[in-house]
Amino acid sequence: MLKAGVLGAGHLGKIHLRLLKESSRYELVGFHDPDSIQGKAVSEEFGIPYFDNMNTLIEAVDVVDIVTPTLSHYDCAKKAIASGKHVFIEKPITHTQQEAEELIALLKAKGLKGQVGHVERFNPAFQAVKHQIVDPMFIETHRLAEFNPRGTDVPVVLDLMIHDIDIILSVVNSEVADIQASGVSVISNSPDIANARIAFKNGCVANLTASRISLKNMRKSRFFQRDAYISVDFLERKVEVVKMKNASEHPGEFDMVLQNAEGTKKQIYFENPQIIQNNPILDELEALASAIEENTIPPVPLEQGAQALDVALKVIEAFATRKG
Repeated sequence: MLKAGVLGAGHLGKIHLRLLKESSRYELVGFHDPDSIQGKAVSEEFGIPYFDNMNTLIEAVDVVDIVTPTLSHYDCAKKAIASGKHVFIEKPITHTQQEAEELIALLKAKGLKGQVGHVERFNPAFQAVKHQIVDPMFIETHRLAEFNPRGTDVPVVLDLMIHDIDIILSVVNSEVADIQASGVSVISNSPDIANARIAFKNGCVANLTASRISLKNMRKSRFFQRDAYISVDFLERKVEVVKMKNASEHPGEFDMVLQNAEGTKKQIYFENPQIIQNNPILDELEALASAIEENTIPPVPLEQGAQALDVALKVIEAFATRKG
C-alpha cells in the first residue's frame, strides 16, 4: 500500500481524509493544516494523526494529496515533488500558468506521477458515454450553484466553469482558436456569473455558462455531433443519448423517421447506457495509485490540468477585453 498524507483539512480535505482512510490502495499516515486548532479537532474527529509540520508529513509518505487553497498549491506541490513524492493536486492546478509549467518540469525531472482533481472525469454519467462523444461540433454546458461563501475567493470560472472546460478539452481533439466571454460580479469582488464561447480550430464551438448565485443547482452538458445528441447530467448522474441512422426502406409502425428536403430519410433511436454508480473522488485518488504502481500516465496528468487552467485564465482575460 502507498503511504499517503493530506495537506489541508477544510471541507474537501476532510472528504479526502475519510476516503483515503477507507481505501484499500493507501495507508493514510496523517495530515497537516496550518490551523493547529482545526487540525487537532479533525484529528480527534477522524482518528487520524495530525502533523504540525508539513515537511515532516511529506517526508513520511509516498503520495502527497494537496487539498489546500489554490494560492498555496504551487508551494505545497513544489516541496512534495522536490522531496521525491508523487502528488495529487485539487483543481485548479495552480494560481498561474507559470507555476503549473514549473511543476510539470520538476515532476518530469524527478520521474514522478502527478494528477489534478478534475473529478467530473470520474462522474459515472460521463464515464458511461464518453466513448460515444466523437468529434462534437457544438457543446453547451450549464453549471449553476446556490450561493456558498466557500470558493468566492476566486472567479466563478476557476471555481465552477473550469470543470466543464476540462471535460470539453478531453473530448475535443483540436486547439482553441478563439475565446469570447463576459462576467458579472453580483456579490463577490470577482465575477459570480460568467458565459464563455470557445471556438476550436476544427470548427467545434462550446458555449459555457456558470453561476454561483442561482436559485437551484444544475450541472448539465449537451454534445451535438454528426447523427447524435448526447446529454450528460453530472448532478443527477443521468444521460440521454439520441442517435440517427439511415432509415430502412420499410420502417416499422413505431419507428421515428425524419425526411430532409433532399429526400434522405433518417431513423431516430434512443440508447440507455448502463451507469455504474461510484464515488468519483475515491476513484480519482485510486487512479493515481494505479498509475504509480503500473507506471502509466494518470487519467488527468498535470499537463491536462495546466491546459484547463490556461483556457480558464484566457476566459477571465476576455472579461477585461470585452469591457475595454
